Amino acid sequence: MPNTYHLDLQPIGKRINVPEGTNLLDACQQAGVELVAVCGGAGVCGTCRVRLLKGKLTDHSLTELDELTNAERTKGIRQACQAEVLSDATIEILPESLSAPQRLSIEGRENDFEWERSVIETYDIKVEPATLTDLRPDTTRILDTLTAQPTKVGFANVGATSVADGNLVFDSEAVKFLAPLLRSNDWSARVVIRNENEVVAFLPPETPVFGLAVDIGTTKVAAYLVDLDSGETVAKSGAMNPQIAYGEDIISRIRYINDHPEDGLKTLQARLIETLNNLIDELSKEAKIKREQIVEAVIVGNTAMHHIFAGLPVKQLGEAPYIATVGEALSIKARDLGLKIADGATVYLPPNIAGFVGADHVSMLVGAGLDDTEETVMALDIGTNTEISLYHKGRHWATSCPSGPAFEGAHIEDGMRAAPGAVERVRIEGNEVKVHTIGNADAVGICGSGILDAIAECLKAGLLLPRGAFAGTHPRLRGSGSAAEFVLAPASRSGTGRDVRVTRKDVNEIQLAKGAVRAGAEVLLEKAGIQAADLDQVIIAGAFGTYLDLDSAIAIGMLPRTERTRYQQIGNAAGTGARRMLVSLDQREIAESIARHVEFVELAKHPSFTKIYSQALLLQS
Repeated sequence: MPNTYHLDLQPIGKRINVPEGTNLLDACQQAGVELVAVCGGAGVCGTCRVRLLKGKLTDHSLTELDELTNAERTKGIRQACQAEVLSDATIEILPESLSAPQRLSIEGRENDFEWERSVIETYDIKVEPATLTDLRPDTTRILDTLTAQPTKVGFANVGATSVADGNLVFDSEAVKFLAPLLRSNDWSARVVIRNENEVVAFLPPETPVFGLAVDIGTTKVAAYLVDLDSGETVAKSGAMNPQIAYGEDIISRIRYINDHPEDGLKTLQARLIETLNNLIDELSKEAKIKREQIVEAVIVGNTAMHHIFAGLPVKQLGEAPYIATVGEALSIKARDLGLKIADGATVYLPPNIAGFVGADHVSMLVGAGLDDTEETVMALDIGTNTEISLYHKGRHWATSCPSGPAFEGAHIEDGMRAAPGAVERVRIEGNEVKVHTIGNADAVGICGSGILDAIAECLKAGLLLPRGAFAGTHPRLRGSGSAAEFVLAPASRSGTGRDVRVTRKDVNEIQLAKGAVRAGAEVLLEKAGIQAADLDQVIIAGAFGTYLDLDSAIAIGMLPRTERTRYQQIGNAAGTGARRMLVSLDQREIAESIARHVEFVELAKHPSFTKIYSQALLLQS
């Protein structure tokens, strides 16, 4: 009898056990992961490409040796239809190989806002041509003209002082474009100045300039292209964070880096930069611009994502007392990171707070406009790592909760990320169970919002006890004790030919995740000396927070118990905040002020945490 091996299919998050020698394309199809296979698995189209990250497959076939380059083979690229499974393995499904894309939440509530001081200013100028009697260098001509004619395009004139005082500096890469540009444009140019003191680009006159805002989540990456004159978002896109293949949560990724001291950090950084550059290409094509027009970037992420992106040490971040290398805002030249935007462009990284409460949470608070709130407000950014803030009577507390990847379908028996075929809504009406899947496809697994719905519905129907044990009777409930499970989609109606179900272990995983979130919220309420009923607003942000059913989340005790009307779901507010900081120096100052004045709360050190967490594990509101 052949050995059975475990396949981990990322970034979909599907897992399946298959016999040794199973064709990899067949295994993906059995798991409900539909790959593009134009030739039907004959090996001649090359559309079913995957990357082997861990484990062993059969050697490259003659077809693969012919179709794949040496560089691709070195990177672990395989054609799924040509490979067979020989061990436990982790497989990365390349985005272009998926027949249907995953659902990526990149939308956020956007409120109009005005700004006085711009990060980027542009001047259209015409300099005196060089002659045998005028031998000034081109940069001197630029400075002399700016000093004499400090008229900016599209912005209030706040940079003239820097020019007049002689404080303007030139980026060493930007100046390489100046001489040919002036001579091919009748000695005219658009001068792009950053922070009122640095020339970062020279472009043909009247060329519009853009900025890149990115929210690097533990699971997903959201990118936005912004017109720096109007502040309008002209294109946006998202992708899965490729680092998932090296660990589903931040601690796992830090462990990977620690286990590979020579190249672990560089590997995870490079995979992320590669994804960002792909998104830049996609956004540029959509907006029909050149990369040289992207002259500024703002990148946000939790502390671990921030450090990995910037290439900073993370070992100390993964060990108590979990200390960040950098708390203050950073500015790094995009070229030093390998980002393919303007050669003189700078990447601004907003400040981190402490522990795992990073720049993404600061950006979320900026995006939600909470910096000057006079109300009592709790803001939760729910995801693999959940951050929570509480504002009350002029004070601000923040903490992070290791909610883990269960909300993304990980560690769930039939769990998967939000992709076609994932159960995302569940309703139990008597003996009937109604499920809704993403894309209305046959059910192949359960995503985070679906598992929360299923547990809430079972609880309402009396099929779950507060401690997580199944109880009662129902046609879809089978087994007992730790082996009990509830069937959402029977094999005859699923896309895999197997039942899609919720197990007792799944319920326990969600209890741990939701318990961490609720405990974090309760600790902050205790620090402020108030009750949930005192909250004027509860703001839910983040990709997972966009799609969860609030009633289900409240029913299982994941969120503080207060009036339903006080809850707001605002989507990817971190992305909104990043876009604001992209155009406005004022918004950057707000972000830096938030980080300086917030009171960070370490949950594990709070005297009541163990008691609060134990209570929060119960399935009750």
